[in-house]
Amino acid sequence: MAGSFDTVFTGATVVTPNGREEADIGVRDGRIAAIGALSGAVASETIDCRGLHILPGVVDSQVHFREPGLEHKEDLETGARAAVLGGVTGVFEMPNTAPTTTTVETLADKIDRATGRMSCDFAFWVGATAENIDALPGLEKRPGAAGIKIFMGSSTGTLLVEDDPTLDRVMRAISRRCAVHAEDEPRLRERKDLRVEGDPTSHPVWRDPEAALLATRRLVGAARKAGRRVHVLHISTAEEMDYLVDHKDVATLEVTPNHLTLAIDEDSERLGSLMQMNPPVRDSSHRERIWQAVRDGLVDVLGSDHAPHTLEEKTAAYPASPSGMPGVQTLVPVMLDHVAQGRLSLERFVDLTSAGPQRIFGMSRKGRIALGYDADFTIVDLKRRETITNDWIATKAGWSPYDGKTVTGWPVGTIVRGIRVMWQGELVSPGQGAPIGFVEALPHSG
Repeated sequence: MAGSFDTVFTGATVVTPNGREEADIGVRDGRIAAIGALSGAVASETIDCRGLHILPGVVDSQVHFREPGLEHKEDLETGARAAVLGGVTGVFEMPNTAPTTTTVETLADKIDRATGRMSCDFAFWVGATAENIDALPGLEKRPGAAGIKIFMGSSTGTLLVEDDPTLDRVMRAISRRCAVHAEDEPRLRERKDLRVEGDPTSHPVWRDPEAALLATRRLVGAARKAGRRVHVLHISTAEEMDYLVDHKDVATLEVTPNHLTLAIDEDSERLGSLMQMNPPVRDSSHRERIWQAVRDGLVDVLGSDHAPHTLEEKTAAYPASPSGMPGVQTLVPVMLDHVAQGRLSLERFVDLTSAGPQRIFGMSRKGRIALGYDADFTIVDLKRRETITNDWIATKAGWSPYDGKTVTGWPVGTIVRGIRVMWQGELVSPGQGAPIGFVEALPHSG
């Protein structure tokens, strides 16, 4: 198969919709132009990938990059740098910045800040509030919008949608699948006195499984009433998995590497408040039920919930310590280590991080290695053993809960629309990130 290409990737094992196959990939104008034997092809650049696997570009659909307003923790440039160093080619960023992303103007401001500055492609969730419901139908269809995000718990100010009448109004207003943080805020308020000063192990006691299940039940009820689709973020409980088995017609599910890897009964002594997040990391019995849901195909997407805070902030005495951990850079190596340990297949990892986001969010030209798709690749060495260290972490926070963890499987290349952005741990191209397109919000000329 001859031809002329900008770049040819040779000698790799490629994960396509057909499964794993030995193939070369020809890229032209940022898109996949050929897959097969390309030894006779003419190319401006040929990249030898022998011994490596080329996966569809990993998309992390839940990150907090903190800009504008909280840039001491992270900004769009440093967050994207961490993403590509970890093999992530695209991110969906959350609206709880300062100001919040709730208007045409604040969404446009983020897109302006990100374009050509972020190293990966991007989309931004728009926050739902009681005040912007009438604007949501237009906001969710704007270029660069991932959709609408609802905080039923764990937010502040107008971003909190805790009552059913407001939730119902939001559901009726929107048409795309919305993403939801499902914890029941009234229950959290009632149980606040269960927090123990200086004891972060009381965090999952306060934010108990019932708080999560109550909100998820309310959410599914609202979705059914309005005939809408919902995406339940960072599921942390066995009870939610058992409940959602019967509601897959309206609800898709996300889990995080943290809830699949850490457990309060195993890691609290080592990590303390560094492990604090919302919803909490729970005990190992919940972790095993989440793994069972992954194996059963119940889970649709893997997101890091990258939520950086400085070490000074995180080491304050609980409950003054903020919730959240960095994670976008460690998503790929931590999950490839689970692949190496036999907990999931490489194909299932691809389904959770590229095909899954494409399927449920409707990304345009992304999510698979196929002709006509963007040349977004996560190139990995499945045999490479490395130790994750804080020195490697590029987020402004400068730390990881996985510091000192040795993993098998490592990202060695991040390709965004045919551009080699990261190679062998080095940033080799400046930020050229662009908004991700969605089939439910395609531009039109009429």
